[in-house]
Amino acid sequence: MKTSEPFRTGYLQTSESNEIYWETCGNPEGKPALFLHGGPGSGIKPVYRSHFNPEKFLIVSLDQRGCGRSRPLATDPTTDLSTNNTKALIADIEELRKSLQIEAWLVLGISWGTTLSIAYAQTHPERVTEMVLAAVTTTSRAEITWITEGIRKIFPIQWEKFRNAVEVKPGQRLIDAYYEHITHLQQEIREKTAKAWCEWEDVHVSMDPNHKPSAHFNDLEFCLLFSTLVIHYWKHSGFMRENEVHENIHRISHIPATLIHGRLDISSPLSTAWELHKKWKASELIVLDNAGHGGVQMKQEMDKAVAKYENRY
Repeated sequence: MKTSEPFRTGYLQTSESNEIYWETCGNPEGKPALFLHGGPGSGIKPVYRSHFNPEKFLIVSLDQRGCGRSRPLATDPTTDLSTNNTKALIADIEELRKSLQIEAWLVLGISWGTTLSIAYAQTHPERVTEMVLAAVTTTSRAEITWITEGIRKIFPIQWEKFRNAVEVKPGQRLIDAYYEHITHLQQEIREKTAKAWCEWEDVHVSMDPNHKPSAHFNDLEFCLLFSTLVIHYWKHSGFMRENEVHENIHRISHIPATLIHGRLDISSPLSTAWELHKKWKASELIVLDNAGHGGVQMKQEMDKAVAKYENRY
């Protein structure tokens, strides 16, 4: 009987001296599947393995650059954040695929992981057999503006606290002000910024009726790491041109995909998933009326979608 415990782990060495932690679980002879975590900066947690039948799948995942067990961490004073970008993450994924001698794989992503999944698939469409994307994002400039500024229309009291936690120069975007503070030389300023950022994260994903504040945000080190990478990627709009995902959708229009999104997802409105679905010929969109940005119901639908593809080669 195959289990979901890792049977092989390792570190992928990159040309920029990053060490990317990876692990494989399930059936070594099974259908290859790649899980891409959210954040950026969340790292992989054991629960991701439960999306896959370990008898059917060879399950692969990695801690993306700068987080989890990968080194150096984004919060390490010696870390050069300029080497941490979407193009580099795609290169890491592709190098891992080659090193594991995998021809192609199903790709499962959630939240930021959906942006990275799509960017990877559009770069290497021949290496992706199917996709399951939950809490869909494209990390566009418009999405970042909404989540950091526009959403104040829904949470005005909490947003004002979020806004006042940093000094914003005249005409400066809030995300740029947060970037200046989270990369400040003074540790005290970075910690204050990280706490304010993570508190806001808990607010804008709170519409799900079963939402509970993230226990991870009680850990200051995790808060610093998570907020540093999220702010870094958001400031640069995922290191992609505006509408780049939509402009390149033709590259993956043939790849079967299940998009799963909660109607109560205020931080990443349903329109993001809907606009993608309309242009993606081989996709289906599942809308969860009582779900937000994650949750039990979303996990159940992700599991169903993965199971649907398990015998497809």
